[in-house]
Amino acid sequence: MTTLSAGTRLGPYELLAPIGAGGMGEVYRAKDTRLDRTVAVKVLPAHLSSSVESRQRFEREAKTISQLSHPHICALYDVGNQDGVEFLVMEYLEGETLSDRLLKGPLEFEQVLRYGIEMADALDKAHRQGIVHRDLKPGNVMITKSGVKLLDFGLAKVIAPAGRSSGASLTALPTQAGSNLTQEGTILGTFQYMAPEQLEGREADARTDIFAFGAVLYEMATGQKAFSGKSQASLISSIMGTQPPAVSAVAPMTPPAFDRVVKTCLAKDPDDRWQTAHDVMLELKWVAEGGSAAGLPAPVVARRKSRERLAWGIAGVLALVAAAPTIGYVQRAPKPSVPVRASILPPPGTLFDPIDGPPVVSPDGRKVAFNAKDADGIGWLFVRSLDSGEAQKLEGTRESYDPFWSPDGRFIGFGGTGLMKFEIPGGPPQKIADMADGRGCSWNRDNVILFEKTGASSIFRISASGGPIEQVTTLDKSRGEVGHWRPQFLPDGRHFLYLARAEPSQNSGIYVGSLDSKGVKRVADLDVPAYFAKPGYLLFVRENVLVAQPFDAKAFRTTGEPVVVGRDVQYVATWGSAAFWASDNGVLAYEGASHAAKQLVWFDRSGRRISTLGPDGEYDGDPRISPDGSSVAVKRLDPTTRSADLWIIDNSRGIGSRFTFDPARESDPVWSPDGKRIFFSSNKAGIGDLYQKETTGGGSETQLLKSDLWKDPIDVSPDGRWLVYRQRDPKTGSDLWLLPLTGDRKPTPLLATPFEEDDARFSPDGRWIAYRSNETGKEEVFVQPFPATGQKFQVSTSSGRSPRWTSGGRELVYLELPDKRKLVQIQTAPSFQSSAPTDLLLTPHPQGSDVTRDGQRLLINMPAAEGAPNPMTLVLNWTSGLRK
Repeated sequence: MTTLSAGTRLGPYELLAPIGAGGMGEVYRAKDTRLDRTVAVKVLPAHLSSSVESRQRFEREAKTISQLSHPHICALYDVGNQDGVEFLVMEYLEGETLSDRLLKGPLEFEQVLRYGIEMADALDKAHRQGIVHRDLKPGNVMITKSGVKLLDFGLAKVIAPAGRSSGASLTALPTQAGSNLTQEGTILGTFQYMAPEQLEGREADARTDIFAFGAVLYEMATGQKAFSGKSQASLISSIMGTQPPAVSAVAPMTPPAFDRVVKTCLAKDPDDRWQTAHDVMLELKWVAEGGSAAGLPAPVVARRKSRERLAWGIAGVLALVAAAPTIGYVQRAPKPSVPVRASILPPPGTLFDPIDGPPVVSPDGRKVAFNAKDADGIGWLFVRSLDSGEAQKLEGTRESYDPFWSPDGRFIGFGGTGLMKFEIPGGPPQKIADMADGRGCSWNRDNVILFEKTGASSIFRISASGGPIEQVTTLDKSRGEVGHWRPQFLPDGRHFLYLARAEPSQNSGIYVGSLDSKGVKRVADLDVPAYFAKPGYLLFVRENVLVAQPFDAKAFRTTGEPVVVGRDVQYVATWGSAAFWASDNGVLAYEGASHAAKQLVWFDRSGRRISTLGPDGEYDGDPRISPDGSSVAVKRLDPTTRSADLWIIDNSRGIGSRFTFDPARESDPVWSPDGKRIFFSSNKAGIGDLYQKETTGGGSETQLLKSDLWKDPIDVSPDGRWLVYRQRDPKTGSDLWLLPLTGDRKPTPLLATPFEEDDARFSPDGRWIAYRSNETGKEEVFVQPFPATGQKFQVSTSSGRSPRWTSGGRELVYLELPDKRKLVQIQTAPSFQSSAPTDLLLTPHPQGSDVTRDGQRLLINMPAAEGAPNPMTLVLNWTSGLRK
């Protein structure tokens, strides 16, 4: 190989020392000079840099790793090319490989379970992206202080979803057991950990990794390889025709339930193995929680072959618990000593949709209601009885969201074409209120419904029978409150919890309000919603971990420390929606997190999906297309540090490069009209201030405006003279301000009213500004002249946000919540006129968007398509073992 010397600079990365090398990569320890952190840099060897095929393979590896944002997968930070040297920048890991650790003997069983759960979770993430590792072995697992990390996805292959064969065949030999680095040519695995189908030359799928994972589990627990042989032929014969001794026979203290997990992983027929890594993870968690010791049956997990009739292994137990109050069963039946879990997949042809609300268990624990989207991206409400194998689709609930139960379980309320309710088991939906923006509802015994309104700031109430809407809470501007979210009645039916969102976020908190007075009490320092669950807990999600904190619902105070009750739980920050719910009698449901993986997808204006741009990643907010259309700027979260940086993605190659490097949060990129600068917000000084940075030359950013209020840039006038930005004011909320980019740069207000204004966009000729405001009581799109004359024109009719000018200013495209793109024809001479909005396309799960100047293509930031659907987890007796 051609070793680069210490001190060599590749962009901001200074090479310090070589770590290792193989035919397809040289790896160096390096210093990131901008963030002052140690990284690992993988370089394409010089003798391969001239090979088109090698460069393409190197690029594919970068794209593969970049899709796998997960705490237990080695993270990709950056990609680059300098002076003809292609390189990847990855997380530098301190620790030892699992293979090195196994030289000392087997692991403690607690470590086996912990590392196994972490590896299974990481594999599940990869498989949901349609990526099979194909070389899982102890040498590709690093043990660090924070847990294990999967390494070396250089042999990974993108496959068809759900483990289906793509028709390709494997024609190359595997690596030897001691080979830890990717080799040049056709290496496809390591003999000791290869599944029978790999050895037979058949296609690898997710279940192939599960076989290898079983071999790794076996070796961790016993210190011995699951399969061995004196030659390659005898080793292959062992894998194909023998079973290793039971783990408990080698390590007698191992519980039998763990034997079952490993044996199922190592089944010769892929159809007889666990069908998903998520299944294995749940089994290992169950073992870790003492399931085998308690003598309880393992939960039956739905497998891919039987998705049309998902089996609920604990349905009978759940039904008995739900029926207990009426048949006196609880007094006679033994209470389970540990939680019992089941993994449930969505109805065939659908995906659970946490953006449209959590799964909600009925008050008596007999049913669960949830939203799921069909193949066309249309959301529907489903209800499933816990003693039934099928879910019922509720007709008339198209594009519904945020389901909630009446206290007696007779009705399900939901948002949709209005605030609606549906009587169970059947009947047409009934409209409670004619509004399409009610969210986060809670229903008490007196038939009062509390809710929040999209775009509004407070909590409101209405009778479940309909009637006037009344405001219940008022923002406290002295605390910087900007919105009250997710109300929930406490057991007395008069008091309720809610989240008060504030700027800065550390001022946010959980409060108790009352229907009978205006007084409120702060009960928890949280910036996420919290929900009360009997017999006395606050449930909330922190970094995708569901925790329960003891809470006295009469004294309105916490009485103990938080305890983890579930991991990998979905939380949608945009709506403050956490995907979990608990019934009054101990049944908990939650949906698995996607780790926020998103993709940038091109659509044409007919709604046809054209292609994706760049790798999947934790993108946030609006992607911004450069003026010449060659690049896209977007905010992306670092999976390891959780900092937010701006990236620029090349539109032709799909390769992204980091644009900002500060550990602080950078967001809201806006291109200058000539494409030579990007304006953005950064909180490096403690609050969001305005900065600019040149797109070429690698210069540092320049601060444009600093103040005590949070600011985010939104758009620049076509002549480059004005930057319009959003400012959060405790007194007036979200306002629109103008910053001159020449002269004295003294900001002036554009719209600073008691209402919420945002999403401002200049027209191509600079004479008009489109924006959204909630001055009518809900978010709508308006247009006004620039400079302002006092005139304004409403162009949306049933809610609107994210306006985008196209076709030289003759059209305006905007989003009608939750996922409709609308088109309005605009005429500005001799006077302003707009047509009635027409449907353009549906864009499921929109997280942000931009439109090309000609209006022919839309770029949508949306959750990444998964190779397999995220499951829902049901937990019976979830409070078992918790201490109040």
